[in-house]
Amino acid sequence: MNTFLMKYKMMKENVKMSSTWGQSAWFKSYKKYVFGPSETTRSAFYSMLAKNSPENVFHQWLVGIVDGDGCFYFGKTKKGTWTFCFKVGQSQYNLRVLYFMKKMLGVGHIIVPSKASSCAEYRIRNMIHLKEKILPIFDKYPLLTSKQFAYETFRESLLVYLDNNLSKDEKEKLLVFNKSKKTPMNYISFVWKGINEEFLSVDQVQSIMSKYWVVGFTETKGSFYLTKKDSSQISHCFEITQKNDKIVLKGISLLLDMKVMCKSTYFTCKTTTQASVNKVIHYFFRTIKGMKSLEYRIWSRSFRKKNSFEELVKIQKIMNNLRNKISIDYTN
Repeated sequence: MNTFLMKYKMMKENVKMSSTWGQSAWFKSYKKYVFGPSETTRSAFYSMLAKNSPENVFHQWLVGIVDGDGCFYFGKTKKGTWTFCFKVGQSQYNLRVLYFMKKMLGVGHIIVPSKASSCAEYRIRNMIHLKEKILPIFDKYPLLTSKQFAYETFRESLLVYLDNNLSKDEKEKLLVFNKSKKTPMNYISFVWKGINEEFLSVDQVQSIMSKYWVVGFTETKGSFYLTKKDSSQISHCFEITQKNDKIVLKGISLLLDMKVMCKSTYFTCKTTTQASVNKVIHYFFRTIKGMKSLEYRIWSRSFRKKNSFEELVKIQKIMNNLRNKISIDYTN
């Protein structure tokens, strides 16, 4: 019997399946077995990036997309078998983002519901594709939001399921336990550990948050729009919202000279000031992949041209109508 299985046998006898399990010596050993290099080693990629190949740019952008609207899921089917799935959801208005991901990764499939109002999804269910295509990306470029916890649990479980050294019963117990895990209160991704949010600096943010990640996150969580300040004034507004992970929005706010505000159920990073809007326009120039690129172009050009109030009202209507258009075919 190998060392891993011996430790597992000992754990079954001595460790209760509770929230304290993660503190056990066995679990630390098991985590090392599954994850390989330590979290400190994995986070070192931020300081080691010297060149960004097109593949690396895409991977960082993808992590930003997933931090915004991605999901790592595993569970039991009605037939009693375990299934694993990586998926990203988008409105059908933004299907092009999903097709771009599928083209770049070369695996998976896209589900487009018959109802135009329903979200489309890009999914990868093949376990070998998950192991060979998805895990390497998210091991190299960790998630910056609390979704990192879900990814680690998903990764751990997938490797357990694929481990031929484990018996069916041993796999079942580990998978059932992992499925019961909940994201801890106030959890933050390990990339932010040791950083005080109140004293967060631009240098710290730039060492953690790449521009490609910010672009990907903005594709899903950002908004370029026009807002009426009064009956005779319309302002250009850029906003990013997030339910949790205030530190992520604080980082973006430092990069783009914005302010973070706490609402009743979410956090928002928002600006209408001319200086900050100019910075946003420069930052996202020729970077966005999805339909938000069209919104950005209309929004930024109307800002630069200094349109009249009447013209801005028309542009505002155009942008609102754009978001209501859904049936677009990007398969070709």
